[in-house]
Amino acid sequence: MSAETLARWQFGITTVYHFFFVPITIALSLLVAVMQTIWVRSGNEKFLRLTKFFGKLFLINFAMGVVTGIVQEFQFGMNWSEYSRFVGDIFGAPLALEALIAFFLESVFIGLWIFGWDRLPKRVHLLTIWLAAIGTMISAIFILAANSFMQNPVGAHFVPGTDRAEMVSLTDVLLNPVALVTLPHVLFTSYMTAGGLILGIAGWHLAKLGAVTERSAKQEKDADAYRWATKFGAWVLLVAGVLTIITGDIQGKIMTDVQPMKMAAAEALWESEQPAAFSVFTIGTLDGTREVFSIKVPGVLSFLATGDFNAKVYGINELVQKMEDEAFTNSNNQLQRESAERLARIGVTNWVPNIPVAYWTFRLMMGLGFLGMAIGAWALWVTRKGAFPKAGKLWTSLMIAVPLAPLFGISFGWIFTEMGRQPFIVFGVLPTAAAVSPGVSAFEVGLSMVLYTLIYGVLAVVEVALFMHYVKLGLPDVVEPQVLTDSDAPLTFAY
Repeated sequence: MSAETLARWQFGITTVYHFFFVPITIALSLLVAVMQTIWVRSGNEKFLRLTKFFGKLFLINFAMGVVTGIVQEFQFGMNWSEYSRFVGDIFGAPLALEALIAFFLESVFIGLWIFGWDRLPKRVHLLTIWLAAIGTMISAIFILAANSFMQNPVGAHFVPGTDRAEMVSLTDVLLNPVALVTLPHVLFTSYMTAGGLILGIAGWHLAKLGAVTERSAKQEKDADAYRWATKFGAWVLLVAGVLTIITGDIQGKIMTDVQPMKMAAAEALWESEQPAAFSVFTIGTLDGTREVFSIKVPGVLSFLATGDFNAKVYGINELVQKMEDEAFTNSNNQLQRESAERLARIGVTNWVPNIPVAYWTFRLMMGLGFLGMAIGAWALWVTRKGAFPKAGKLWTSLMIAVPLAPLFGISFGWIFTEMGRQPFIVFGVLPTAAAVSPGVSAFEVGLSMVLYTLIYGVLAVVEVALFMHYVKLGLPDVVEPQVLTDSDAPLTFAY
């Protein structure tokens, strides 16, 4: 394999692995803040127990997310130095703001939340987890602004003398139409995942307690807390799921406008159609160039792409011909127009992304999201009127699947987003093949990939073991936190 292929594999492996922790961190922090807020306002002990229980799981996930995220930045310099040099002037601002504002907000106030239970007044302590949760969402704003530039490179121009892009408007970068719709879409999918996590854990415990014929007073209190958490998680999952569908529909239309090839690849649509049918299921040749069998719904793709059931959707062949004839010389995007001559010099031999990957990741993204929502609706049905779900392999399997379905769905969605942009790392501007570090050999990239994979494998075992240990322990026994008046008393870890 070439150094480029190995570098792409390495970045894909480490990025998908890191992203497993991101949506849980973003959403669970706010949901824990909601639980603590209800406790502060009501004084009901069950909400304090739920706060500490899910708060501990949030902290385990947050720590792993930080550790695995650091590697992403190292790889920009290690394997993608040409990419870093080309986009450094644009990415510098949002990534610096992410570190200075969001990460410091998260780390400082999470620390105060952990150690401040008996040091800070109740409402001040509550404020710390809200600020930490806000920090996680601010982080998403700047990271997604940087990623959206790769999808739709606005707010910059090309400088031939330095052979790199330079920013002309930070406002345009931050208000990129792709970023404006991607941000709520990612946030809502994160809440689907965190809601599914709360539902899965609480629902599993609730079913176990339901199987007990004579419950003690403590078990009744546990069941009451788990029932509330089960319904809370299910409602968060369902509401976030509906909002994910709405924002995903808007995102599809913007994607068709700025990246028509990605939409065509998502449908394996080789020839333009008017109206265009949506393929529910397709079997094609191994190279993805010819359809063998498909089940289609007429007009749906036209609506998804444009909002009009009768609109034309351009196919891959027509888009390739257009790109081969004029590249991006007539693009509405300034940076793409200015980079057209550079693209001609570098040479792009294949304008088509991997069709099977784009087609199936797009469907896995949607299918897993709908599966999670279906489980959430079923959980609300079986727990209605104070009923207990029936413990057994089926229920346990559903409770395991309900957080994993949206989590894997988001991951497939990101694979589609990044793979569907190929052969460009910055769409219409910088080919991926031209972005790798020229002085790094295939052996060096392969060696670091093996080492990262082994280290991440060990971390996965530690993370899952630690996470499951505290999940199985269940709700902790708590006492009302009392603020210490002795300023010389040592700090205590609240868990």
